[in-house]
Parts: sequence; C-alpha cells; structure tokens
Amino acid sequence: MPDAAAVLMFADTTRSAELRNEIPHTVHDPFLYVERGDERFTVLRSLEVARMSEIPGMQALPLEQFGLDELIAAGASAAAATREIALRACRELGVTRAAVPPSFPLALADHLRAGGVELVVDGALFEARRRAKSPAQLAGIRRAQTAAEAAVASVATALHDADVVDGGLVLDGAPLTCERLKQGVQLAYIRNGCGGDDNIIAHGPQTCIGHHSGSGQVLEGEPVTVDLCPRDPESGCYTDITRTFVKGPVNDELALYHRIVKASIDAVLVAIRPGLPVRELHRIACEPIEAAGQPTRLTKQPGEVLMDGFFHSLGHGVGLEIHEQPHLDQNDDVLVVGDVIAVEPGCYRQGFGGVRLEDLVRVTETGGELLTDYPYELTPVPLPRGAAA
Repeated sequence: MPDAAAVLMFADTTRSAELRNEIPHTVHDPFLYVERGDERFTVLRSLEVARMSEIPGMQALPLEQFGLDELIAAGASAAAATREIALRACRELGVTRAAVPPSFPLALADHLRAGGVELVVDGALFEARRRAKSPAQLAGIRRAQTAAEAAVASVATALHDADVVDGGLVLDGAPLTCERLKQGVQLAYIRNGCGGDDNIIAHGPQTCIGHHSGSGQVLEGEPVTVDLCPRDPESGCYTDITRTFVKGPVNDELALYHRIVKASIDAVLVAIRPGLPVRELHRIACEPIEAAGQPTRLTKQPGEVLMDGFFHSLGHGVGLEIHEQPHLDQNDDVLVVGDVIAVEPGCYRQGFGGVRLEDLVRVTETGGELLTDYPYELTPVPLPRGAAA
C-alpha cells in the first residue's frame, strides 16, 4: 500500500473516539498511533507496552527505542521530547505522508511538517472508519441499553408510586424532584455495570428547552422527559433512550403530541434500510407531525428560528460518542450497514411542554434492528418485580 495511505493519531483513548475505535484499552496518557498499510504500531510509555502488545497485529514500541533517555538528559522538556520521538518514529517506520484527524495536536503537526512529514487532515476518513460498529462495540451498546432501560424503569416506578399533594408529587414523605429521580438513575446504572452523568429528567416547560437537564419538584399532569445516555466502560460505547411520562390526567394537547410523535417514530422504524438518504428519513418523520398541523424544520421559512412543533433534527449516530455520524437531518449522508442510530422525533410548545420518544436502531443488510425494548405509554408503569434497576 502506498505511503499516502498511512494514518497517524496522537491522543489518549479516553477522549479520542477515533483512537478508541482502534485501541480497545483505556489509556489516559496521549500516545502515537501509526498505521502503514496492513501494519499497526503504537509508540508509548514502556509500562503500556505489554498490554498494548496483547492487541492482535499491534506492534508496541517503547519511547526509549527512539531516544527518550538521551533527549531528557540533554534537557528537552517532556513535550519537546514527545514531539521529537514522534518525528523519529515516523522516519524509522517510513512515514512521509499521512492522514490525521481534525483533533491532531497543532504543535505536534508543526514539528512533523517541519521535519518533512506531510500531514493531510481528513475528518471524513476517520468518521467513516467508525460508522460500522464492531461486534465488541455492539455488545457494549447492548449492555448500555440494558442499563438505560433499567434506569428509565426506575423513574417510571417512582412516578407511579408517588402521591399527589397540593398538585405536586410526593414520594416517601418528601417532594419527588428531578434530582431525586436522577439518583435512582445512577443506582440503576451502577447495578448494571455502566456509568454516565449527562442525564436529562426535565418536567413541564423544561421539556421544551433543548438538553435542559431538569430540576425541581414534578407536578401532577405535566410531562416528564427522561433522556438517558449511559456508557459501557468495557467498550467505551454509549446508548441513548428517551421516554416521556405523565403522572395523573393527560390533557388533550399532550395526548395529541404523543400520538403524532409515536406515529412518526413508527414510520421511521419501518423505513430504515441501508442506502436510504437521511434527508428522506427526516422527511418521513415529519409527515405525521405536519399532518396534525404542527410545524417542522421542513415547513419553517428560511432563516426562521423554530421553537415549537418538531424543531430539532431526527437524531444521530451513537457509538464511541453520544452524537456521531450520521446526523439525521437535511444533509446528503446515507445510512450504511452497521450504523447504530438514535431516532428521536418530538413535538413541543414553549411554556407548556412536549413529548419526545427515542429508540436505538442498528442498520442491517435488510432494514433495521430495534435495540430498544421499552414501552411508549405516557402513563408510568412500575418496574416489574425482580427486574434489574
């Protein structure tokens, strides 16, 4: 394979999805990854070499091999030594031209370019490498999904068991707040071997505010949006789920929102298949909502900031990042086999509230595999006896 196909990354695997896609281990300190044809190398601290060598086909090279000790003895700072070692590694491995992700460190890029290594920033290449999930990643997503559904069930159980006192929900003698519900979510994550702290449990008008995390006491008859994205620590992969609950009577407006959002997600799930433009999938999602007289991003005027109706995109890819390709919006991307996508239509009115439902789907050769297994009803159902929470 020509040298132009070489790939370089310099990052840690806790913050770089691009590198975690290649390295299944958690490595907190940045290191150099080199891919040259069918060969793969890592250049890193000696204490990481043994673990890195366990990866099939990986050649783990210690920093000392490229003169770490002499550089430090000569007075080089740790940062300067790191840059020089990367340049020496490229020279020894025969890399003169390589693709790098947009996140590649600028100081290192300057040093490599000054040393004769041509770097080409190619974000599309690295996004494409992550689209089809590996078996290990898919297994991790499924584990995270189990935790997510147990966490949603913990919220539904608390809402179901709460009493209504002066219009507010009370559980075990204390106000049932979004903060208390999030504590139950965290317990469900722990019991199912996952983690995550970016949890949305919002109520009433908060449900209309994009990514409002939610706070305060839940009231009778208002919507409660539960939007959770736990992470599986073994694979580093996320999942994403949203359900909307109402404790008490459901008014006509919320019932309408729920009916058309459910019709939207049903239509989308049937339509998913490889090769389908995401633009078309978004259009399909908008149809039931527009038919009910609600605005969408397809009906708004150019330049208009839409705040009501279905005002956001249909969804996004999920994997090593909670939001990754493909973005399910008005763009030119198409679904590919192996994509895992979160589909989340919604309908809202500012100052009142809204309904959002979100499912996770894997794109297969013949259509879509639904990875979510949780009911859609607005009325919160208690957790089944003996189920994980």
